[in-house]
Amino acid sequence: MLEAGRIYPPGLGLPELIHVAARDARAALWAMEEGLRCSALGAVIGEIWGDPKALDFTATRRLAVAAERYGVAAFLIRLGGHANLSGARMRWRVTSAPSIAHPLDPKAPGAAAWDAELFRARGFAPGRWVVRHDGAADRLDLVAATGDRTLVEGERGVG
Repeated sequence: MLEAGRIYPPGLGLPELIHVAARDARAALWAMEEGLRCSALGAVIGEIWGDPKALDFTATRRLAVAAERYGVAAFLIRLGGHANLSGARMRWRVTSAPSIAHPLDPKAPGAAAWDAELFRARGFAPGRWVVRHDGAADRLDLVAATGDRTLVEGERGVG
């Protein structure tokens, strides 16, 4: 059950965090929905392992509706599950990518990177990006593939 580890609250850099460990998927979904009804929260993150019966279209639709109604962002992280029917507005598949080249030593590992694929979203075209965390600016940046200068050219403008 702990194959993917646990959230490390200080690593999130949030001043406050409420962590709920649920006994099963049904309890986790209930806790998420209750959290989404509290507009004082900035986001609700839930992690569910595998393909539990409780995680059906109705459950995901309830989460999406609650998130929209109360203005709280909802992130449902599914570990070890299969893509199936969901009421989520956006569906992402995120996996690790090779680290970015180290600026001082090309043989040393550099900054972590992830392959982020938006494979289903209402009103958005599917796409795939490599992203990395910029610790100095505390943001995610797009990473150009080796030899791909389109991001740099786009910054300079045309002409």
